Amino acid sequence: MSSATFEARVASLQDRIEAVLDRALVLPDAASARLRDAMRYSALGGGKRLRPVLVYATGSALGASLEALDAPAAAVELIHVYSLIHDDLPAMDDDDLRRGRPTCHRAFDEPTALLAGDALQAHAFEVLSHPLPGDPTHLVGRQIAMIRVLAAAIGTSGMAGGQAIDLESIGHALDVPTMENMHRRKTGALIRASVLLGAIAAGVDSGDRYEALARFGAEIGLAFQIQDDILDVEGHAAKLGKTPGSDAARTKPTYATRVGLTASRQLAHAAHDRAVAALDPLGAATDVLVQLAHYVVRRER
Repeated sequence: MSSATFEARVASLQDRIEAVLDRALVLPDAASARLRDAMRYSALGGGKRLRPVLVYATGSALGASLEALDAPAAAVELIHVYSLIHDDLPAMDDDDLRRGRPTCHRAFDEPTALLAGDALQAHAFEVLSHPLPGDPTHLVGRQIAMIRVLAAAIGTSGMAGGQAIDLESIGHALDVPTMENMHRRKTGALIRASVLLGAIAAGVDSGDRYEALARFGAEIGLAFQIQDDILDVEGHAAKLGKTPGSDAARTKPTYATRVGLTASRQLAHAAHDRAVAALDPLGAATDVLVQLAHYVVRRER
């Protein structure tokens, strides 16, 4: 697949998820217009949309229609946005800039941002539990499986657990295995779940293909976070859409500070190579996933 074809494909999926999120966040029954506005402000009009693109790319490679992938793609992005809102709060990272504009608690206020994150998390599972297109008699099991995968990815064994390690480690030097464990949970778990949601929506919820995709998702999740650590040192705010150098300012442990930039790049590329190798049994249908793995370690934002 040429780079132009890949970029056009990703752009079309980004446009699609933007429209799906816009519809999902109309929220006519919202008790507070301010809360609804904070949710829409945070979820719409920005971001790489990597996680929903992974849902679409994985499901499509396995034969699922885009319509069948809309709900899991929206759900995983709503979860991601909730995590960003909470991560930016003064009690966590205290960031002022996200996706090139003021963070939710700066644009609104801290209590509203907290509630917006809570509501986005709840709404993600509401969206994922809506009836799926097709024969409902065999799709309910897929929904339950997707809900289970997504919930596990953001709980104590996934994102929340990794974030807890991160907060407890401020000002301390972590060894590389502990840092890898933190990154696989804090960031990698939701990226892995994005791949698995696409697989489950396509009817692949066990077996060799499922396990191969799980390995792929886990490795690009690790590569993504290592590249994030690198960009926190080398990146520019105009491209990143957030303030670089914030990890070092808060003395947070990162790959870049622990092993240096050169070794960090080597580790990111090693994770990338393991991810691509995991896809070998699935054949040419995974071309978009391979290109997404390349993007993860080459991106500048």
